[in-house]
Amino acid sequence: MGALEGRKAIVAGGGRGIGRSIALAFAAEGADVAVVGRTGESLSAVADEIRAAGRRAVAAPQDLTQVSEIPPLVDRLADELGGLDILVNSAGVQITGPSVEVTEEQWDETLDANLKSMFFSCQAAGRRFIDQGRGKIINLASTFSFVGFPEFAAYCSSKGGVALLTKTLAAEWASSGVNVNAIAPTAVRTEMNAYLLDDPDFLDFFLPKVPAGRVGDPSDVAGAAVFLAGAGSDFVHGHLLLVDGGYTAV
Repeated sequence: MGALEGRKAIVAGGGRGIGRSIALAFAAEGADVAVVGRTGESLSAVADEIRAAGRRAVAAPQDLTQVSEIPPLVDRLADELGGLDILVNSAGVQITGPSVEVTEEQWDETLDANLKSMFFSCQAAGRRFIDQGRGKIINLASTFSFVGFPEFAAYCSSKGGVALLTKTLAAEWASSGVNVNAIAPTAVRTEMNAYLLDDPDFLDFFLPKVPAGRVGDPSDVAGAAVFLAGAGSDFVHGHLLLVDGGYTAV
């Protein structure tokens, strides 16, 4: 406990799922946290949990695909928190279906939410981190940053982009004291993918590929995020930390 004592973090996508678990884990380790997302009600609930843990919290409803709004949002949240040390990019969408049926609108929605908004969030925080000579950026990648999966064309493409975006920013900003890394989970039970993980046919197909024999839980990812946000990862740059139950090991 206390690995992030006094740190200030923004968690995009912090209202639910993996982002919520990361935000609460950061608070438990001593960080003040701003949670960003599209749904104000869920953000407020997470902020209340953070305050109950004795930390400062800010709930900031915002559609991050409106990229012109990102720089002033980051500045405002940093002012409200009293600084900024950590950015987590956990917001995103997952649109699946046969590749021959993917529409231009679905493609654009996926890439805008999962990659474009991530870059501009990194850029806004990165400017501040470079100026202060330190900062941690944690992007949410996926096992599908490494391997393809049927009927996930747009999603896999976006997450492949996350992998190389992470490495590129790490190569560019490491000398300025900025750590840019990513976490690559396998399927994690959240509201976003419940439609898949509640499908017995999908599980019959997917679970045999996971040596650990189960899907992930958001708490599995939160521990990795605490490590990448803390001092123990100060010499870790451009790494994609797999939290996948061995999915990519076989």
